[in-house]
Amino acid sequence: MRWGSGLAYDAATSTTGGVAPLPPGGHGRDEIAGIPGVSRSFVRFLDVVRPRSPPRHTAARRTERADAPAYTDGMLGRVCGRYAASRNPEDLVEEFEVERVVDRELPPSWNVAPTDPVRVVLVRRGEAHEPERQLRIARWGLVPSWAKDLKIGARLINARVESVADKRAFRRAFAARRCLLPADGYYEWYTTESGSKQPFFIRRRDGQSLAMAGLYEIWRDPAAGKDALLVWSVTVITTRAVDDVGHIHDRMPMQVEQDGWAQWLDPHIDDTEVLHGLLSPAAAGSLDIRPVSSAVNSVRNNGPELVVPIPAVEEPAPAGAVADDAPRLF
Repeated sequence: MRWGSGLAYDAATSTTGGVAPLPPGGHGRDEIAGIPGVSRSFVRFLDVVRPRSPPRHTAARRTERADAPAYTDGMLGRVCGRYAASRNPEDLVEEFEVERVVDRELPPSWNVAPTDPVRVVLVRRGEAHEPERQLRIARWGLVPSWAKDLKIGARLINARVESVADKRAFRRAFAARRCLLPADGYYEWYTTESGSKQPFFIRRRDGQSLAMAGLYEIWRDPAAGKDALLVWSVTVITTRAVDDVGHIHDRMPMQVEQDGWAQWLDPHIDDTEVLHGLLSPAAAGSLDIRPVSSAVNSVRNNGPELVVPIPAVEEPAPAGAVADDAPRLF
């Protein structure tokens, strides 16, 4: 099911409307085989799609764009461009110790894409005017309060941890509006020797949700006046990939471990050093990485079959088979 991009919320009811850097040249096959957490089937898969040769990484992909304008943070080196979120609200309430579910109606998705509605965990004042941990629905793609329209959100689905405290689009949210995005796992695309792109699904080995670190904003259309609906929007914070994932892509979502959730969600904590200390990449060996069907390339496909691993010997899709709307990054 594909939702429209005009996700909005009624102001009164809030109901839904409308990390170590990689070495130059990447990892060779033998080096990948020695990384903790990398399965033998994955190494055999590499032998099929890229026989004993290091992946090609262009200089542009490895180079930080220091001169890039703030609004491009969500595009350059974007890592999290698709993910799966199929757990029901009841399970998330228990796992994330949620006190109130504000928005309940959202179908499970195994192919969440930018501008889709997603579940987020955050702290806001409740009906008793006391802070409470809430489960809400927000639009994926941050829309800052100063934005003229929603379009900017499609370019701000990710925020780099290296600059999140300084960039205009993110710094105010980083100081006071932080959240968690529960995910079953996320997708990355590996470019083969022939130039085709093989999707992989990356999840926690222990079966728990990924608690992806995020920021949220509440936006009102300035052209619609004071009665305009409120739009809640979010972005995922990313970092340099750990070795488990770095051979597929050089960025990955930041996570917040359970013992740091309370501080991360507390809007009164604004010390940058403290906040950065709560963020962490996945621990070495904690992720399960599996090749999956290229059906995930199209946002029109959605179902649990998208995360089912394919045989390691399956040939990758022919070059050029990736749909135009498939992400080029997460």
